[in-house]
Amino acid sequence: MFDRILFPTDGSDGASAAFEHVLDLASDHDATVHVLNVADTTHDSVTRIGREVVDVLEREGEEIVEAAADRAAERGVETVTDVLQGGVAETIATYADGHAIDLVVMPTRGRTGLDRLLLGSTTERVVRESTVPVLSVRPDGEPARYPYRNVLVPTDGSERARDALDRAVALAERAGATVHVLSVVGVGAVGTEAYGGVDAMVENTEEIVSEAAAAVEEAGVEAAEAVEVGSSAARGIRAYADENEIDLVVMGTQGRTGVERYLLGSVAERTVRTSSVPVLTVPDPGDEAGADEAEADDETGADEAEADDETEESDEG
Repeated sequence: MFDRILFPTDGSDGASAAFEHVLDLASDHDATVHVLNVADTTHDSVTRIGREVVDVLEREGEEIVEAAADRAAERGVETVTDVLQGGVAETIATYADGHAIDLVVMPTRGRTGLDRLLLGSTTERVVRESTVPVLSVRPDGEPARYPYRNVLVPTDGSERARDALDRAVALAERAGATVHVLSVVGVGAVGTEAYGGVDAMVENTEEIVSEAAAAVEEAGVEAAEAVEVGSSAARGIRAYADENEIDLVVMGTQGRTGVERYLLGSVAERTVRTSSVPVLTVPDPGDEAGADEAEADDETGADEAEADDETEESDEG
């Protein structure tokens, strides 16, 4: 499934922790890992050492990718290394397109302070811009488990959700894992008592989940199905993952639009931001209009997403 895996790294502790999961995947799939460091051109990095004019970020980047290649060699994993200049998220997405990458793996935390490169915001931008799947790995807490035993697919019945389901089934079949199909009926802040038509929504959602689970079983993979009612789709996904020992969440980055929208970029990004387990986001590589919609959604919903994240972080504490 994965022949070429792209791992952008800034050399941070977060990137190093995520790299162990990359090596697990690469070893299992006999994949080549492309280790990329982006010398962020928004920072002034050119300096003089003696008579030599050098780019400090490029020099540091070479050290970072070489160190990663050495670690990979110890695991018997083949690597390709590169250091490029440019905007971080844009350069990563362009590299993935230009090198036939099958999977991009990124940590959701990177450096802190002025030197940070791979903080959540950058990972989320790559999730929006990449035309190949992105696996986001949270480097703090328990190490990501591999091989996967329980794979969660949130679904709204959209084409993007079906694409995600296909990916999840292929991964589960390889590992002998169970695919959990989940749909969260969102009732917002009004709650179930004040929200009319919840029963009808649940019934419709149960049909969507049942059809998806049947497709999983037809592929010879064990399936579990669940429908939850809650105020936040992202929170419902996270709660289910925590309560059912999920190892991986697989979801589309674009879902339905309008009142029925469920897996639009904002929900996928909130899941990436808050999930305690890796999240594999599956894009539609030909949907440029969807990318524009996700960008617009990000701009108009930034304050709402930030408020929701603050609430979720408060819940965690």
